[in-house]
Amino acid sequence: MGVGQQDSVNAAEALRDFAGAFVDELARSGVRHACICPGSRSTPLALLMRRHAGIKVWVHLDERSAAFFALGIAKALREPVAVVSTSGTAAVNFAPAVAEARYGRVPLLVLTADRPPELRGVGANQTIDQVRLFGTHAKWFAETPLPEGSGAAVRYARSLSCRAVAEACADPPGPVHVNLPFREPLVPAPGPSPLAREGAAPYVAVRPADRRPNSAELVDLATQLRNARRGLIVCGPRDDPRLPAAVMLLGRDLGFPVLADPLSQLRSGPHHDSLVIDAYDAFLRDEGLSAALAPDMVLRFGATPTSKPLLRYLEQHSDALQVLIDEESLNDPALIAGEAVHADPASFCHSLLSALPAAAGDAAQAPWVHRWRELNQATRTVLSSGLTAEAGMTEPGVIAGLASLLPPGATLFAGNSMPVRDLDAFFPGGPTPVRFLANRGASGIDGVVSSALGAAAVTSEPLALVIGDLSFYHDMNGLLAAQRFGLGATIVLLNNDGGGIFSFLPQADEAEHFEELFGTPHGLDFRHAAAMYGIGYCRVDLKDEFRAAVLESLASGGVNIIEVRTDRAANARLHRDLWLAVARAVAETAATGRVS
Repeated sequence: MGVGQQDSVNAAEALRDFAGAFVDELARSGVRHACICPGSRSTPLALLMRRHAGIKVWVHLDERSAAFFALGIAKALREPVAVVSTSGTAAVNFAPAVAEARYGRVPLLVLTADRPPELRGVGANQTIDQVRLFGTHAKWFAETPLPEGSGAAVRYARSLSCRAVAEACADPPGPVHVNLPFREPLVPAPGPSPLAREGAAPYVAVRPADRRPNSAELVDLATQLRNARRGLIVCGPRDDPRLPAAVMLLGRDLGFPVLADPLSQLRSGPHHDSLVIDAYDAFLRDEGLSAALAPDMVLRFGATPTSKPLLRYLEQHSDALQVLIDEESLNDPALIAGEAVHADPASFCHSLLSALPAAAGDAAQAPWVHRWRELNQATRTVLSSGLTAEAGMTEPGVIAGLASLLPPGATLFAGNSMPVRDLDAFFPGGPTPVRFLANRGASGIDGVVSSALGAAAVTSEPLALVIGDLSFYHDMNGLLAAQRFGLGATIVLLNNDGGGIFSFLPQADEAEHFEELFGTPHGLDFRHAAAMYGIGYCRVDLKDEFRAAVLESLASGGVNIIEVRTDRAANARLHRDLWLAVARAVAETAATGRVS
């Protein structure tokens, strides 16, 4: 064997040992899924992951879809997922999903292959500056050295891999970026590495500590809360299965109404009771009522709530003490919170319960609580009656209809712009467990199809996606995953031929340029997209047709698009009519009701 041949053999063995150790520790540290895009420079990672028995590989042809698909898996499983790209602009296509993962607190391992140092800055093909490519949107960054087969180098690869997973999962979770430069040859040597490890434990076991405050530290706050007569708990988006029961225990003890964004996971499930307020978005639009319902103390969990009327209400009553509970962030765009407690929210609830003085009476029967319950029930009745009176399909009616069609344990994934707002306004709470997901970190309309299908890929129960036409158009590439991986999902496509949310904004008064700049009609017939990607399609116009189509799709096990055509102007009018009906219905109660 010549010197050149021997060098190539040595390089391939070093690649196997170093990159193989890195991949192996990903699996040992809890990475069970990896989304990989085709490319030359990423060959070592692709082959080594595909060969690893502990990692399921999902091959995607489009980098943006791959990253959002990985994000959807990570959201559904609440665990770290890897996404792999080759060098150059391929890696840049990960950026939207990285931003969503950062602000949505999703543990994503972004692995970008790169050219070796000698090929950077010299005009080499498919080479860009990938060092800290995602800036502050990656919560942690590392670049590996070129692969070596020495014991020290392999130990470094193992340690770095364990740390990358730990950083992605550490509270608050988020994306980490590891850039891995490779020289040719890019195919690792076959067979096991002589430096392989036995057992299943990670090389470095990182054990997160529970950020639970001591009950003694919460005595002053507990006393304030017990003395509050008009207290509230507000729960924004947060996907922690421990939180609903913990918050409800606290709410019942304090006698505080719990205003539950669907994405808080408090709106539906066995923990649900009459303290859960789910119609606030409608009745807090009434300025007089909003002023009358003045709280004296507010506990806030989760990210910023979806509802603008709720945010205006909190801002209107900024004189009340508002306390944020979160591991790190201050989710307070109005800048009105008086205190922030950096703690795990579920653990905080249990510690606070231990610190609370004994209650003088049954707080859950106080007039303040009764008032919120009464308004909530009256509002739900009005909304239900108003939607029932509509003869054809409407966008709010789709959300309300799904509430009665989804089976226990189903997941409802909401697109951004109008679908997630309608979810907040029109999906009533109840004891049936439904999990709600959405990309509300950065709240973009891109990548939603791929995220929902990623969640569907690892979810055993049915999943429905409600999405607008522009968002659907942005991510039609994501539909390829449906047949490619044999997935099952029901996609309810709300097609109002443009940007429906703008009809609710002041821009709608700019009649001369509104359609061109904001309405943006596209005139697309999406049945052709369904045919191209080989998935089911139907268009429905009537409620009975919608119900039958949804039930059939949920039972079929495949991916089906159910298109509902709506009119943007009529949709805006319907919303305003419903808010007006709610205002009329609660006006008499608001005038005569007494809250003390």
